[in-house]
Amino acid sequence: MRSNTRTHIIQAALFVITIITTTMAGAEWMFGNIFGFVYDIFFFLIGKQEGKEVPIPTEPMGWAEFVQGFHFSVPFLLILTIHEFGHYFVARAHKVKVTLPFYIPLWFGISQSIGTLGAFIRIKEVVRSRVKFFDIGVAGPLTGFITALVVLWYGFTHLPPPDYIFKIHPEYERFGLNYPQFAYENPSGNLMLGDNILFWFFKNYVADPARLPHAYEIIHYPYLFAGYLALFFTSLNLIPIGQLDGGHILYGMIGKKRFDIVAPILFGIFAFYAGLGVFRTESFATGSDAVFYERLLYLAIYIYFLYICFKRAFDNPSTALMVSLLIVIGQFAVCYVRPDWDGSINLLPFVLILGRFLGIRHPETEDNTPLDTRRMVLGVIAFVIFVISFSPTPFIVIE
Repeated sequence: MRSNTRTHIIQAALFVITIITTTMAGAEWMFGNIFGFVYDIFFFLIGKQEGKEVPIPTEPMGWAEFVQGFHFSVPFLLILTIHEFGHYFVARAHKVKVTLPFYIPLWFGISQSIGTLGAFIRIKEVVRSRVKFFDIGVAGPLTGFITALVVLWYGFTHLPPPDYIFKIHPEYERFGLNYPQFAYENPSGNLMLGDNILFWFFKNYVADPARLPHAYEIIHYPYLFAGYLALFFTSLNLIPIGQLDGGHILYGMIGKKRFDIVAPILFGIFAFYAGLGVFRTESFATGSDAVFYERLLYLAIYIYFLYICFKRAFDNPSTALMVSLLIVIGQFAVCYVRPDWDGSINLLPFVLILGRFLGIRHPETEDNTPLDTRRMVLGVIAFVIFVISFSPTPFIVIE
């Protein structure tokens, strides 16, 4: 079998598997339940090992719920696919050799996921100009963002009647449409999506207020959830660091010399915000020596985490350690002055991926011809999209 044929078979198989996993994940978010075969495989076997059957709290999902999951997987994968093919077609137009998208399925079954880690295309040759890097980088976010806008517009203008929520939470029905006054007396464990500018606009100026779901229930509305996730990943991709789409765009706009100055600063700001509030001075004001030393150990681990993230950014490891310590000191200072300020701990894994694995630098190009005015305007538009799509606290778990 030829290498290209084998690769295409793998890509097609991954795409089909990703359709299945995102559809199952969509059904899980919509109905807040698990599939019957998951219960049979995992929960029943666990019960058998312990000599007893694990009771099932609700009727598990089946084929009918799986089909409903397409309301999530189709718009979500449509946005993702158009984003990737935006990169692909522009790269081909520039005669840059690239692969078709590789989709990455991910589904847990016993806990919720979104069914995928995304997709990527692989550039098979060196990109030799700033213009090509810019064009390839900007095409995906722009096309994906336009598609996300369409999905969000459809989702907010086609909201189901308010009693739709009773299909997901039949226990709310006894409270009627005033269920939020009673159902959330103890909101612990609920998941809320943090607003970004665009999502806030749609909620306040596009949606019918009478049909707008409670903040704790938006995850059960597949088009809204798919659109929100698309904005979240678009904004992450547009962070102007390394070889993210935003990194390609900024590199094309300002060139290698300036980029190498700006990128570490932006990465430092990103890491500073993500970890803001993880540790506070009052965390160490404890009467127990054991608790104090335990938290001191966690602080040391956090400092080492930052060091790992910054190590690749600097030639001297001591510089990475110094920057890590300065960030922690700054976070303590800000939280002391403004104890009500918090960052988003959800972003720390992305800080690690970006700093340790992807890197925050950008490869140099042979052709450093500056961008024309039209491309500079597109670059500004891309970063405006970042601003209106970025949520400071994307996923909020109520404690």
